[in-house]
Amino acid sequence: MRLSREKTVRLSHKIIDVLVSLDQVEFIEDRDTIRLEIVNILQALLKLEEQVDTEVRLKITSQKKEILEGSEEWDVLYRKYYSEGLKRMGVAETVER
Repeated sequence: MRLSREKTVRLSHKIIDVLVSLDQVEFIEDRDTIRLEIVNILQALLKLEEQVDTEVRLKITSQKKEILEGSEEWDVLYRKYYSEGLKRMGVAETVER
């Protein structure tokens, strides 16, 4: 998933708003410092996701048999390779594509 910096920043504000509303959360750093770290974490995860996506597409296109994107076979391979790629990079897959 590709998100612009602006969307990532907006998402970080929403995350901070939720954290502020929770009684179980106490801030020991100022909120903006935490929000900026959330932005950095989100961007790093999105970059990893993009790397995995690129690797998966390359792996599918390098098959001996041509597999058309959008076909059922392509989708099955993509999900399989994508899941394996995330696991290899230490990122748990939380959303099914």
